[in-house]
Amino acid sequence: MTRPTPRIYSLAFVLLLLLNLGLGFSVYSKEAKQAGSDRVLENIDLMMEVLQLIRKNYVDAEQVDVNQLLMGAISGMAQRLDPYSDFLPPRQMQSLKEESEGEFGGIGISVSMSDGLLTVISTVDGTPAHEAGVLSGDRIVAVDGRRLESISLDEAVALLRGKPGSMVSLTLYREKEEEELKLELKRALIPLESVLGVSVIPDSKIGYLRITQFMEPTAAAVEKALRGFESEKVCGLIMDLRGNPGGLLHSAVAVSSLFLPKNQMIVSVEGRNQSSNYEERTTAGYKFPAKCPIVILVNRGSASAAEVTAGCLRDLNRAVLLGEKTFGKGSVQTVHELPGGYALKLTVAKYYTPSRRVIHGNGLEPDIKVEMPAAEFYRLGQVEPAKRFDKDAQIKRAVELLQSYEVYEQIQKGKVKLRGELDTKTH
Repeated sequence: MTRPTPRIYSLAFVLLLLLNLGLGFSVYSKEAKQAGSDRVLENIDLMMEVLQLIRKNYVDAEQVDVNQLLMGAISGMAQRLDPYSDFLPPRQMQSLKEESEGEFGGIGISVSMSDGLLTVISTVDGTPAHEAGVLSGDRIVAVDGRRLESISLDEAVALLRGKPGSMVSLTLYREKEEEELKLELKRALIPLESVLGVSVIPDSKIGYLRITQFMEPTAAAVEKALRGFESEKVCGLIMDLRGNPGGLLHSAVAVSSLFLPKNQMIVSVEGRNQSSNYEERTTAGYKFPAKCPIVILVNRGSASAAEVTAGCLRDLNRAVLLGEKTFGKGSVQTVHELPGGYALKLTVAKYYTPSRRVIHGNGLEPDIKVEMPAAEFYRLGQVEPAKRFDKDAQIKRAVELLQSYEVYEQIQKGKVKLRGELDTKTH
């Protein structure tokens, strides 16, 4: 008598699992019908029939792993929701952890799905992608010759990452270019130092710092920079969030808290389950004087947590936004860890700024619009911050704005008298 093979046991387990799902849905059927989902049970039956047909008739059925088919079905389910929800295998889950901790092997690029295409949000200064001239807005259409069609965001990221020193080939589509661009890059260990370029603008009392991404150590690094500015008697700040793709929400909340009073609402997170809705508020008071103005630089590479910070400080009249419209990614993903190292990354809510502004899909319009081509922003990114202040049009406009404010304050205090034309030099 022929003994059942392990594959038969596996299929039996799958069928039992699907039957269990069917029973569960039958309990839920009344509510499901009210929600317009009365075909759920029919579709589960359809899935079982497709699975049976594959097992019986597919030409290479002996090489098909039923469990992998199920994993594909689960992944497809998550990916149909939106570009940011996904079912993560153990390797991708590990990559996600590495990124949040601040170091990973790759090319130094932040990407998102836009109109079904893998789109570059920003590159990290000094990394392979940045040095090769990859620009914000570039579309990555292939990695190592594989066309990125019908692929999830996390799958695409997994293709871009790899062992430091290994090579990866990118095919890019760039607007106004007649042909696709092909680049060969060597992966490197990408240390994400999140606060860069901390300095005082020459011949001024204006501080400058750039936040490249919101991570665990970011708020502490910003607070350290602010302490240094205090010793320099800085009373004006340029916070550069251009090319910042976001990161951890609690990091953005901690950074925003440094510029606001205690118990001030920073952002509200609202989703389907009202019981899970909450507000993020400041826990510490001002670490930068309330009387000192702030200009935040933004562009289309500013997204997610960067938009939360910019939107909050602008809504509360704590900062002015200067630059270009932001990316518009304001949804919240929760990672549910599953058995076997798997995880489900699921969009569960959206961010709302203090004035109830919806970031997702809309972005933030700057108060003062100063455009800069992506290629120019890339070129200036090759220059040390201290040497590019007089070359960067957006930074120059921010300095002018802050110096004008300083003169206005001096006039109000009677320290400067108007005689003919106003001398706008900093005193």
